[in-house]
Amino acid sequence: MGLQKSLILLKPDAVQRRLCGRILTRIEERGLKLLALKMLKVTPELSQQHYAEHVQKPFYPQLEEFITSGPVLALVVEGPGAVQVVRDMMGKTNGRESAPGTIRGDFGLSRQVNLIHGSDSPESAEREIKIYFRPEEIISYSTNLDEWVCAGDEL
Repeated sequence: MGLQKSLILLKPDAVQRRLCGRILTRIEERGLKLLALKMLKVTPELSQQHYAEHVQKPFYPQLEEFITSGPVLALVVEGPGAVQVVRDMMGKTNGRESAPGTIRGDFGLSRQVNLIHGSDSPESAEREIKIYFRPEEIISYSTNLDEWVCAGDEL
């Protein structure tokens, strides 16, 4: 599996509800490393680029309206199996169906207003990261904690 990167968006509801710090804490405490972080306003054009596979679907206008309704916090994380780790941390899309202990299960009640986006595959992560971050904005680094998060043969 090895080290992977994933894009995470803390959506407008997470920002408005002031949950970003709590969610970032969970991500870091899990052992994922933050490589890039910025707040931005998603434009309709950026939304269409990010959600290109959904633009022609009937639910897309609501999705675009929501994601462009306020600022988002975009971040790139790295860690062993980061894509699936983030997906598991997020919980099911509908907060009412998400298990306690997941981000959506602890903080959400909605299918549409669902706090967080995480890449659904390594290929999606690569594509999505390029949409939100220039290469020079992603900072790779090591810490003396790395060896305490995961054994070397698990990377």
